[in-house]
Amino acid sequence: MGIHSVTNAAIHLQNAARARLGLTSIPNTKYNLRLALAMHRAGLLASVTRGGPRPPPPEAVLSGDDGEEVTSANVATRRIWVGLKYWNNEPVIKNVKPISKPSRLVTASLGDLQKVTRGFKSGMVQGLTLGESLFVSTDRGVLEAREAVEKKVGGLVLCRVS
Repeated sequence: MGIHSVTNAAIHLQNAARARLGLTSIPNTKYNLRLALAMHRAGLLASVTRGGPRPPPPEAVLSGDDGEEVTSANVATRRIWVGLKYWNNEPVIKNVKPISKPSRLVTASLGDLQKVTRGFKSGMVQGLTLGESLFVSTDRGVLEAREAVEKKVGGLVLCRVS
């Protein structure tokens, strides 16, 4: 799975937002869940819920619990249901650009992330502008670049969302 799965999930969220969907699903992997939760913390997603092959009922989306227990028989059918966010009838996630690819992994040290969050280019990563988020896979999970600087960690740069 790895980086390719996370890139596909991020691009799927962009396409679903452009199609004006309210709720969409991505494959249930640890990496995808960590990225979805990081995007939720950054204010890009309305909700993140684990569920089955069908969308969870609205009360389950609000509570975050779908009521189904995960067993070895149903683990392959599990999905991560993501509620998309809109502002003034425009999607919050307008553009997703993957930075790392399976053929070229881009890492950033703490110093590089500090430059990028201030708007300066560092290596292969352009500086952030107003309204952009950069997601980094660290040893403390997937974090937004500003969170990574705050926690003083660097890592693998996943994608840029604007």
